[in-house]
Amino acid sequence: MSKLAIVTGASKGIGLALTRKLLAAHHQVIGTSRKGNIDAVSHPNFESFPLDLSNLDSITKFAEWFSTKELKIDLLLNNAGIGPDLETQYPEEKSYDQTFEVNVKGTVFLTELLIPSINPKGRILNVSSKMGSIEHCESSGSVAYRMSKSALNMYTKILANRLANTIDVVAIHPGWVRTSITPSSVNARLSPEESADKIMDYVNNRFTNGEFWDAESDMKLKW
Repeated sequence: MSKLAIVTGASKGIGLALTRKLLAAHHQVIGTSRKGNIDAVSHPNFESFPLDLSNLDSITKFAEWFSTKELKIDLLLNNAGIGPDLETQYPEEKSYDQTFEVNVKGTVFLTELLIPSINPKGRILNVSSKMGSIEHCESSGSVAYRMSKSALNMYTKILANRLANTIDVVAIHPGWVRTSITPSSVNARLSPEESADKIMDYVNNRFTNGEFWDAESDMKLKW
């Protein structure tokens, strides 16, 4: 049965790979990016819309546009995120603010506006990171990125508690993926397509409310 998914950050990397896999599975996808046009995807079941998660007006505009379509969401895939302070040692105010505006504030308020449009038994998947796990933290760097993902994990648990028995909510670590987020990512273990395969396997076969899942290792993570 065809379902409707919203994928943020759908123009490249993991978001683009997930969009393509959802479309290949005959689902309808609305993909967002800052520019809006996603030339890498051409499919009758795909529609794109501009969304800047650092701008609340942009978030509101997207939510209002979606409400006019009178559709229900089966999967909200909060994939968009930034990491300008990755591989740096100390926090810096500008990059710190940018990171929290996108990875936390924007994601939270977009989700809150879209929850009324999610089907009963629908799903919210927050793309987090193992770097946000307090239990696994053994580094003193990437301060804002790590903290933002820890905050996203807490929001995941809060939503999972609030929406229990109606909408399932999880956080997922996509693995170390070859993306443009840092220069060193060129050496990462997984391609975006391989990461997307693992994420979709979890979505289709293991999705459990309130869980923090490591897609690369195929196991639960400690918060």
